[in-house]
Amino acid sequence: MEGIIIKNESNNYTVRTSKGINICKPRGKFRLDKITPLVGDDVIIDEDNNYILDIKPRKNSLIRPQIANVDIALIVTSVKEPNFDCNLLDKLLTIISYNNIEPVICLTKLDLLNNIERKEIDKIMDYYQKIGYIVTNNERIKEIKKIIKNKVIVFAGQSGSGKSSLLNKLDKNLSLETNEISKALGRGKHTTRCTTLYDIDGALVADTPGFSSVDFLGMTKEDIRDNMKEMFDNLDSCKYRDCMHIKEDDCRVKKLLSEGKILLSRYENYKKFIGGK
Repeated sequence: MEGIIIKNESNNYTVRTSKGINICKPRGKFRLDKITPLVGDDVIIDEDNNYILDIKPRKNSLIRPQIANVDIALIVTSVKEPNFDCNLLDKLLTIISYNNIEPVICLTKLDLLNNIERKEIDKIMDYYQKIGYIVTNNERIKEIKKIIKNKVIVFAGQSGSGKSSLLNKLDKNLSLETNEISKALGRGKHTTRCTTLYDIDGALVADTPGFSSVDFLGMTKEDIRDNMKEMFDNLDSCKYRDCMHIKEDDCRVKKLLSEGKILLSRYENYKKFIGGK
C-alpha cells in the first residue's frame, strides 16, 4: 500500500495511507544501502507487518531539517528576541533555492519593534520583495493559508523565532508546545523534538526542530552565486560570463552595489558564503 511519512520519532515512522495510519519500521535493506527514509517521502508499505518496503523517487530533500518532497519553505524570521539575523536568512534562502524549493519569508515579533526599528526592517524587506522573494508576517494568517494551500510546507528558522506559535495560529487544534526565549543566550529553547507533518486545510505543514546554523553541503561557489537572486540575475550583464562579482572588472553587481541598488548586507553575506568554500 502507498502512503506518505508524516512523522519520524526514534526510527518509528508514522505513515498515512488512504486507509489510515500505520507505525512502521524501515526494512533492513535501507540500512545496508545507507538510505534513510524522511518525513515527506512517498513510500510503499507492508500494512500487515508494518514495514516500509520502498521509497518512491524524491523531487528534493533537505538534510537539516530532514524532510523530502517540499514545495515551499516558510522561513520564520524573528525581528527581535532573537534579533533579526540577515546572515542566517540569506543562507537559508540560498540553500532552499538550491534544493528547488520556493522560499517564503515570514516575519515574526514585529510588535516588539519601535518605530525606527520597524522602518528599518520594512526597508530591508522591501528590497527582498523587489528582487523576487515573497514576504509576509505571522499576523497575515489568511494570506499564509492561501500561499500554502495544497502544498507540502516546511517551517525553517532559528530556535525561538515562533515556528510552533505560527502553526498554532494556523490550526488552533494543534496546541504545540512553545517556550520562552532564554535571556542569557538570546535565543529560544528547542520545543520541537521530531519532524512532523500536520494537515492544515489540505496543506501538509512540517514543524521541525529549531536550529541556528546550516551548511552549504554539496554546494560550490557557483551554486551559491546562482542561488542568490541578484548575483545570478545580473550575471549576463557582467563582462565575464563566469564572473564571481568579487575582483573582476566591469562587474554589473559591483556597479549596482556602488549605486545603492544592491543591499550591502546581502553582498557581504555573499562574500562570506563563497569565501568559506
